[in-house]
Order: sequence, then structure tokens, then C-alpha cells
Amino acid sequence: MKVLLINGSPHRNGSTARVLEEAAATLLECGIETETFWVGAKPLAGCIGCGTCATKGKCVFDDTVNEFVEKAQYADGFIFGTPVHYAAMSGALKSFMDRAFYSSSCAHKAKYFRFKPAASVIVARRGGTTATYDEINKYFGISQMPIISTRYWNMVHGASAQDVEQDEEGMQSVRMLAKNMAYYLKCIEAGKNNGILPPEQEKTVFTNFVRK
Repeated sequence: MKVLLINGSPHRNGSTARVLEEAAATLLECGIETETFWVGAKPLAGCIGCGTCATKGKCVFDDTVNEFVEKAQYADGFIFGTPVHYAAMSGALKSFMDRAFYSSSCAHKAKYFRFKPAASVIVARRGGTTATYDEINKYFGISQMPIISTRYWNMVHGASAQDVEQDEEGMQSVRMLAKNMAYYLKCIEAGKNNGILPPEQEKTVFTNFVRK
């Protein structure tokens, strides 16, 4: 079993990376393989709604988004980490998640995320953590992904990699989150081994709220 940890910070080795390292170390202790995927520091275009992904199976902008989506098909769980920018996730991660989840929502790729547990970890110097936590979790909710929680909201405070280590409660919450993720992955695996499979999908129904 494998968990992909996504670093949504423009700083590869900053506070967000340090928090994800804590989660990765705990997952490994629980027997879960990990891989960290850095969104990067290069500009990322947002989704333009062109529909190319529905016909060609991948986003029209061929960058780290398509690279991640291909890795996602082999992952069993996900942890998205981000710093707080203006009480929201980083701009790059916003564009990244919009395109990754939209381009993988077509029928043949929906299984890349569906029923796979996911979590978000928010890192901030001070405020904006809960708003960002809600923002990221909405991607999981619309994708039929179980949301993994911990004993507190998944947030750690600190302006640097050294600072976050002083937030003992926050780092403990991250370790508990990783243990909970490992637990659910093992439960899912046990279910599969005993013939418990995900429910069949109904054909999607789209309705328009505007009526004449």
C-alpha cells in the first residue's frame, strides 16, 4: 500500500515539507510505502474549461498535473499539504488541484481517486488554517474519497521548518493522522480480501437549477 504526499508549497524544503516528512515517517512505521510529490515553483495555469481532458484523457497543459494524475492511479491514499496564502491554499496548489481532479473525473480515470482515503495538512504562521482546511476537503468530498481526520484539525503552526517542530500538538496531530490513514488503508485491504467491494456506480444525473 502506498500514500502519495503532495507538497503544495513553492518552497521544496520549507515548513510544509517538514510536516509531510513527519507524516511519511509515521506511515513507514505503520508499514505503508510513501512518495512525496512536489507541485513545484514554476507557474501553473488554472483550468480553462476547454474539455480536452474529456476527449484525450489528460489535461491540455502537459506539466506536473498530468505527471501526478498518472502516479495517482497507483496510490492507495493521499495527503495534500499546503502553506496558507491569504487564508487559502497556495495559488499553485489551487490550480494544480482544480486541473488534477477535473481532468481525472472522466469515466476511465475516476477510479484514480474514488474511494481512496485522503487528508489535508495545513501549515501557517498564524491564521487562515481552518478556511484552508475546508477548502481542500471539498475536493475529496466531491470525488467520493473518505476524509481522514485526527484528534484536532489537521494544522501546524510555524513560519519555517524549525518553527513547526516547536508546535508539539500540531506535529502530534500529524502523526495521529498518519496512523489513522494507515488504519483505514488496512481496513480497506482487509475488506477487499474478504470480498467486500465498492458499490456499483449509477449513471451520473446532471440537473440545471434554472427552469423556464
